[in-house]
Amino acid sequence: MKITIDIDCTPAEARAFMGLPDFEPMQKRAMEELEKRMMDSLERYSPEALLKMWLQPATMDLNWLQDLMRQGRK
Repeated sequence: MKITIDIDCTPAEARAFMGLPDFEPMQKRAMEELEKRMMDSLERYSPEALLKMWLQPATMDLNWLQDLMRQGRK
């Protein structure tokens, strides 16, 4: 004998029925925090910021790079 039972419910309803915890509020807060951190760090990776970071160790600045580009056009 084979018995098949089909249950039509959402994942949230299934978790509640089985007594499992609801992690949705915690996940929402974690995703908001992740988005905030990503947006804050986005400015560090702008082209200008990257050039400044790369050129600092060699004691060069953006003016030096611009002068180099201008000389290459001639």
